[in-house]
Amino acid sequence: MAELVILVGLPGSGKSTYYRAHFAATHAHVSKDLMPNARSRDNRQMAMIAQALDDGQSVVVDNTNPSRAVREPLIALGKRHGARVIAYFFECSAKTAVTRNRQREGKGRVPDVAIFVTAKKLAPPALDEGFDEVHVVPSES
Repeated sequence: MAELVILVGLPGSGKSTYYRAHFAATHAHVSKDLMPNARSRDNRQMAMIAQALDDGQSVVVDNTNPSRAVREPLIALGKRHGARVIAYFFECSAKTAVTRNRQREGKGRVPDVAIFVTAKKLAPPALDEGFDEVHVVPSES
């Protein structure tokens, strides 16, 4: 059975690093960061996820996915395709995320304000959203 893994956390919390270490060999990587010039990135993301799941491929959605409202259509898409839907929540303070982000260069670095705005919206994922599993990845500050 295919999996739809949804990473939840602030920019700079370690989501992409975790993907590379734990899922790169087995799961497709879908991230809006990889489509900076695409029109309607949400629609493109959903289409990429649906195609991978249609092909029987497990998928990791590597965005901040901060709120229930943002995660809801992703969860529904996974369920429609019969996938196990799994959340990984990256516990990380805004202060730690800003420090990590400042070590990035080029397009990988986001403005500090983006971290603080996301922190205000961030709600940990919960089973009652429709997830089959929820895991917490502690901060490595």
